[in-house]
This record gives sequence, structure tokens and C-alpha cells, in this order.
Amino acid sequence: MANNTSQHILSTAGNLLGFCLVVITSLHLSNQVENHLIDELTAVVAMLLTLSCIFSFSSIRTSIEKKEKRFETIADYLFIVALVGILIIILLITLNFLS
Repeated sequence: MANNTSQHILSTAGNLLGFCLVVITSLHLSNQVENHLIDELTAVVAMLLTLSCIFSFSSIRTSIEKKEKRFETIADYLFIVALVGILIIILLITLNFLS
């Protein structure tokens, strides 16, 4: 294994996936219809984090070095896009509470 970031991506993406599921659940329990955009964005981020977990796990499990690097790079890019999405979700939630 050339780079050890796959293990960190896998564990962190799994934890952040739990955060997304808590946000989705809390929005549905509170019946806040105006937060439809937050709900949809959180679902997209959850999918990105799930894909990131799959690719990082595949990177850890493969024995072919070229595939390992490719899977790790894909997982890394998916993870950073998901982090930006989480930042946007947090900003939207904060703006919703302030207004």
C-alpha cells in the first residue's frame, strides 16, 4: 500500500455518513417542508460519502497497485466534494436558524 489515506477516508466518511442520516431524520421528524433543499443536498452528500467508502474499501482490499491508486484517488475526490457539500448544508442550516 503506497498511501495510507484510504483507511482514514473509510472511517471518516462512515462517520460523516451517520451525520447526514441524523440531519435527514431530524428534518423529517420536525416536518420542516421549507428545508426541502437541505434534505435533497444531504441525500446527495450521503451518496457521495457512500461511494467514497466503497472506493476506499476497494483500494484497501485490492492487490493490484495501479487499481489501488486509482480507487484511492477516486475516493479522495468524492470525499472532498462531500466535505464541501457538508459545509454548504451547515451554512444552510445556520441561515435557516438565523432567519
